Order: sequence, then C-alpha cells, then structure tokens
Amino acid sequence: MSLLSRDQILGAEDRTYEVVTCPEWGGDVRLRSLTGSERDEWENSLVRQVGDKRRLNARNMRAKLIALSAVDEHGAPLFSSADVIKLGSKNAAPLDRLFEACQRLSGLSDKDVEELEEGFGETQGAPSASA
Repeated sequence: MSLLSRDQILGAEDRTYEVVTCPEWGGDVRLRSLTGSERDEWENSLVRQVGDKRRLNARNMRAKLIALSAVDEHGAPLFSSADVIKLGSKNAAPLDRLFEACQRLSGLSDKDVEELEEGFGETQGAPSASA
C-alpha cells in the first residue's frame, strides 16, 4: 500500500453517481454523492434550537437531501434550497426511493440519523475554544 500525497487526495475525482427511476414522475433522476461540506450542511439543516436544547428537525429531511444530491446530465444541481418545500410536497414513494439512494451514495445510514438525534441535548453555556 502506498501513501497518498496531498495533491493526489485533493485532485481525486471521488464523487459517485446513480440514476434512479421514478415512474410516478415519468422518468429518471440522476443523483450524486455529497461532499463533506454538503453533508455537514444537510446535518446542520436538521438542527433546531429549543431553549437550551438542540432537537432533530426532520421536517423535509428527505427533500433537503435530494435537493443537495439531484443533478442534471452535466452535474449541475437540479434544485435550490428554495425548492425544498415544494419538492417535499411530492409523492412520498419516489422521495423515499431517492432518499435511500442518496443515503447509499453518501455513506449515510439510518444509524447516522439516529446518532444525530441522540447527540442532541443541553448546549454548553459558553462556546468551545477548540473550534
């Protein structure tokens, strides 16, 4: 096994793609894996502060992940954050199918979501200096 260099890691094309058939909509949707930053964005979108506690806000959780993952044939995003509510109002069957594919592509599991929820609790009074 050889060690990778900085340039090899940063230059690697490591995104993966999958096409998911959605007969309810009359065609296919192309999805791509999330970057680390996109996954953080999605996870942060699930956090809701309630007093001194953080709670999981699963509202439109599927639509948010799909919006970050769905791309056209050139790799450009199909949806913006402004489309999430409208996307979330679509049929749950294709949304579930797409959500499962998004999870698989980006290494997300149901356990990851459960751990997000379990990790929430009382927040510290002062921000951490180790950021």
